[in-house]
Amino acid sequence: MDPNDIVGKAKEDASLPKATMTKIIKEMLPPDVRVARDTQDLLIECCVEFINLVSSESNEVCGRDDKKTIAPEHVLKALEVLGFGEYIEDVYAAYEQHKLETLDTPKGGKLSSNGASMTEEEALAEQQRMFAEARARMNGVGTASKPPEADPSLEADS
Repeated sequence: MDPNDIVGKAKEDASLPKATMTKIIKEMLPPDVRVARDTQDLLIECCVEFINLVSSESNEVCGRDDKKTIAPEHVLKALEVLGFGEYIEDVYAAYEQHKLETLDTPKGGKLSSNGASMTEEEALAEQQRMFAEARARMNGVGTASKPPEADPSLEADS
């Protein structure tokens, strides 16, 4: 018997990156609020369970449509079926934003305007901009209006 089976965790169990989730949890709370490690673990487990629930229902919706690949509309329908209809508009907006942000990537089928890939500094600046926008959306502020300050340690020597 595999030791993982004893504690109810199979190798196939999904998980989320603990450091990233802990950072998100801390960013969502006021700076003077602390969260116990057990509470963080519980929140992360709830997130994993929610993802499993939505994924499972999306798979069922997909199957009812006689499709083999889960599409965004299957996820939106699953949210509705599971009683999370109030989030559909926000989820759809996040999906549309994701499509816009990935349009210029090579995987998205297009390269940047000059056909060259970004430098490491440009990629880092873009990543920081996207983090700032996501943080603003999560805090209900809207889209960040200005790009983040450049990190002087990343500037090339002249």
